[in-house]
Amino acid sequence: MMTSQQRYLVISASVFAVVAVAHLTRAIERWPITIGSWSVPVELSWLGAIATGALSLWSILLLRDRNG
Repeated sequence: MMTSQQRYLVISASVFAVVAVAHLTRAIERWPITIGSWSVPVELSWLGAIATGALSLWSILLLRDRNG
């Protein structure tokens, strides 16, 4: 049975992984995003993919450590 902390880590890892894939897809496909009059640079999606991918990996490693 999963503890509430383990459940939190699984959900966090999953959400961060989905966001990382979304950033990666946007960066590879070079989809334009405009907020107001500001055109968001694709480089921010590369940075976002790295950051959220790292957070997902961190959650997975914490979960693995909690499971022994």
